[in-house]
Amino acid sequence: MIGWLHGTIGDRWQEGNRCWLLLLCGPVGYELQVSESLWQGTALEAQTTIHTHLQQREDGQQLYGFETKADRNLFRLLISVNGVGPQVALGLISGLGAVSLLQAMAAEDVKVLCQAPGVGKRTAERLSLEWRSRLQERWQQQGGTTPLRLVEPVAESRELRATLEALGYGPEEVSAAVAQAGSHGLDPEQPMEEWLRHCLAWLSRQAG
Repeated sequence: MIGWLHGTIGDRWQEGNRCWLLLLCGPVGYELQVSESLWQGTALEAQTTIHTHLQQREDGQQLYGFETKADRNLFRLLISVNGVGPQVALGLISGLGAVSLLQAMAAEDVKVLCQAPGVGKRTAERLSLEWRSRLQERWQQQGGTTPLRLVEPVAESRELRATLEALGYGPEEVSAAVAQAGSHGLDPEQPMEEWLRHCLAWLSRQAG
């Protein structure tokens, strides 16, 4: 199993919505499919270290590359879910980012999960279910940090999110703000106005 590679970027290209790097390691060049976010941060002839996952396929092997070990471990968790292949997993990590993705699964935020390419409602619901039933434990065993799951009353949560979205914030921003308020000790039973105040304060700091 190839766990990571260190070398020089000899080539970089895109095929449709897929991003590729050719990493030169001594006399050998490895073709890796990577997320768009990682691809955008690379340059020809740059030295880099990439964490990898080797996927066995019917037509051969495919090597996937990641900027961090945590991203690679999260990718492995995602592809263990029925219906989530490598392309969808890459889209989730690249489109949402690891932190927002973990928060969305923990909060069962189907709307945010569906923003990733190739993710429909059923897949998003399956991801949330799998996170509750087994993925969270596996992630913790790998040393990953688990976002706190917000447990405020559902009716207030929906009203809070609707209010923030009406103020012009996107679903991802709203999910991050609500998760931040919950992780900083805000009581789930406090009035929605208090949650709204905390969320708006955090969103204002992020914008600044």
